[in-house]
Amino acid sequence: MFIEIITPSKKIYTGEISLVKLPGAKGSFEILENHAPIISTLEKGTIKVVDKDKQIHFFDVDGGVVETKSNKIIVLAESA
Repeated sequence: MFIEIITPSKKIYTGEISLVKLPGAKGSFEILENHAPIISTLEKGTIKVVDKDKQIHFFDVDGGVVETKSNKIIVLAESA
């Protein structure tokens, strides 16, 4: 899967990943490979990204939106 995490001022992460855990408006959720298309709002919280090399990255966000389609994930965060 490919992910981009973007704020209004900069791109904070981009790359190939195996898992992402997001702070959804109705609770946290994970997106794995071949996930169904989804658009969801995000609350203030932490995004956990596990890249293809099994390295774990954390990003604190103040809310935003995520869209997943065809193994591409775009996170538009208010700030990070």
